[in-house]
Amino acid sequence: MSYAHALVLGLVQGLTEFLPVSSSGHLILVPHVFGWPDQGLAVDAALHLGTLAALLAYFRTEIFDLFSGAMDRRLGVIIVLATIPGAVAGVLFAKQIEANFRSPLLIAATTAFWGLVMLLADRQARPVSSPQRTRRNPGDRPDDPLERVGWAQGITVGIAQALALIPGTSRSGITITTGLFTGLDRPTAARYAFLLGIPITAGAGLKEALHLLRSGEHVGDTGPILVAVLVSFLAGWFAVWFLVNYLKRRSLLPFVIYRLLLAAVIVAVWYR
Repeated sequence: MSYAHALVLGLVQGLTEFLPVSSSGHLILVPHVFGWPDQGLAVDAALHLGTLAALLAYFRTEIFDLFSGAMDRRLGVIIVLATIPGAVAGVLFAKQIEANFRSPLLIAATTAFWGLVMLLADRQARPVSSPQRTRRNPGDRPDDPLERVGWAQGITVGIAQALALIPGTSRSGITITTGLFTGLDRPTAARYAFLLGIPITAGAGLKEALHLLRSGEHVGDTGPILVAVLVSFLAGWFAVWFLVNYLKRRSLLPFVIYRLLLAAVIVAVWYR
């Protein structure tokens, strides 16, 4: 794998993993455009390591607060419980979906369909919540809007996360969309979706690493793989930072339009 290949894969993985634009749509399009072969398990595992590191770095304060008790630990329990549906669905159906749901036409259709569903959710999104001062002590910090995520809201988003196994859906897209439908505001829905993605992203990377060890696949050149990890980390961190701050003031409409255009491009490339 060349350094250029590593750079492009890292950018695509980091940006499309977190922006609600369908990573699978890009990952089938990019190799076709550049004529590149499949990158292999070693690079897949490395890319997931980079995006996981991006989530951990961006949400380091929230993670520390959850473990220390500065933030309501109820949120941590909700995240753990909400991770279960996606994890179970991955164990039961991932292989079948990988084998039978990878056609470009299907990916284009799901990319467009879930984009339109995202538009519906975005149009009824509630106003942005502001931090509220706790009443325990005058000097206490304001409550984080994440602490207002309810049990039903959090678990429903977790159930929806299982749909991300279907190519073209976008994990961040379906979880943010569901968060909006349950009454979360845009930035809170995005932040919760990303926190919820930490266990799933870690599990995906671990799964690919185990497959790599079992298959005995050659890891390849260390240099390009390190570049892919670094670029996926930087691109992923930027994507999370950008989306959370963007959604404080703006809507998801540009991402809906992008998804529809991406679907059209996929169809045009494969079925011209």
